[in-house]
Amino acid sequence: MSIRDRLDDVLAAGRAEGLHAVVVVHGGRTVLEHYGKGEDFAWNTPLGTVDFGPRTPHDVRSVTKSVVALLYGIALGEGRVPEPAQPLLAAFPEYPDLAADPARAALTVEHALTMSLGIEWREEIPYNSPANAEIAMELAPDRCRYVLERPISGPPGMAYSYCGGATALLGRLISAGTGRPLAEYAREALFAPLGFDSFEWMAGHDGVVSAASGLRLAPPDLARVGELVLAGGEWAGRQVVPTGWVAAMLQPRLPIDWGGWYGYQWYSGEAAGQRWAGAMGNGGQRLIVLPGLGAVVAIAAGNYDDPEQWRTPNAILEEVVIPGLA
Repeated sequence: MSIRDRLDDVLAAGRAEGLHAVVVVHGGRTVLEHYGKGEDFAWNTPLGTVDFGPRTPHDVRSVTKSVVALLYGIALGEGRVPEPAQPLLAAFPEYPDLAADPARAALTVEHALTMSLGIEWREEIPYNSPANAEIAMELAPDRCRYVLERPISGPPGMAYSYCGGATALLGRLISAGTGRPLAEYAREALFAPLGFDSFEWMAGHDGVVSAASGLRLAPPDLARVGELVLAGGEWAGRQVVPTGWVAAMLQPRLPIDWGGWYGYQWYSGEAAGQRWAGAMGNGGQRLIVLPGLGAVVAIAAGNYDDPEQWRTPNAILEEVVIPGLA
């Protein structure tokens, strides 16, 4: 059965509810491209019913975090940001009171990269509530201070705990080190080398783009980001991201309660007998790299804040892509 037929079966059976788009690239060739129709949002702004197509931008939500990790690697290769082992608060000299706290002084950049800061942070609350820590961070007068002064919940580096604030810190390090706003640096250092510059990056009240969740990309462009990762950071004969950084970024470092692993802002795990590395976002957004199959999967969906939002991308991966390519 072809990969297209498999997708049609999954759609007909109602196992891909809310699917807006899927792009599958195998061996450098697009082997599946599907676009649907449905209600959509840009963050919490309703967009109404959208007919999706190959150039329709879509929230990638927390897939943004994984793109920021790529940008960090590029900036690190240029010597513009601290090494992962460096003290985190040394990069924020504007907060000497926080650096004077021994517990916070122990924080390193790697703790931000692996979301293991050991601070109190709750994002399981819906993202339309100011009780959600990421929303509270966006509403704070100084988002980095908001993150760095959170109450300590445990020693850093011991456990993964989902934290959009960690990515906000990384975004600040990139923009400070490169002297460029994050979106501008992304355009120059990553998106332009990949051959596209059509993207949106939503910003907070202070005009600073959200490193945790603000990107809007067309699905084929998101798939290009995955192809870059699959190729070890190389695109069209150019080393866009250092190879060593891609390997370090994808290395499984901390276990996650659902059975996967977390590296530097990237997840990894196994599905249908295939190892994968990937980026995930609220609503069912996915960028999945399948090294064993030489394939990349970009998924856009609209199941925002749904407790079972994982069902649609899992069905695409496990019932369509892997059996269709293996």
